[in-house]
Amino acid sequence: MSLPNCPKCAAEYTYEDGALLVCPMCAHEWSAAGDDAAQADEQDAVIRDAVGNELQDGDAVTVIKDLKVKGSSTVIKVGTKAKSIRLLPDATDGHDIDCRLDGYGPMKLKSSVVKKA
Repeated sequence: MSLPNCPKCAAEYTYEDGALLVCPMCAHEWSAAGDDAAQADEQDAVIRDAVGNELQDGDAVTVIKDLKVKGSSTVIKVGTKAKSIRLLPDATDGHDIDCRLDGYGPMKLKSSVVKKA
């Protein structure tokens, strides 16, 4: 029996883990039943914060840990708020939120370091 390639990275090394198929290359998991490519696109379109809340354009978020600003000696402190965020679902560098931080100016953040306010 031949298993399908990973719908996310197209790797051919997928394996079964219970009811799920798993890709060891990108750690993507999906159900063997149904339209796998459509399910993967739906899952990728949803951006969630560190707690698991779904984020949408225009939401307000709060930074949950101190962040060093690349190329600068400043640090973004815990509790810094960003209003009216814009989501970047096709970001290749992992920074999927474009926002303006109070006191720091425009910035791109990862959704794993913010929570919905």
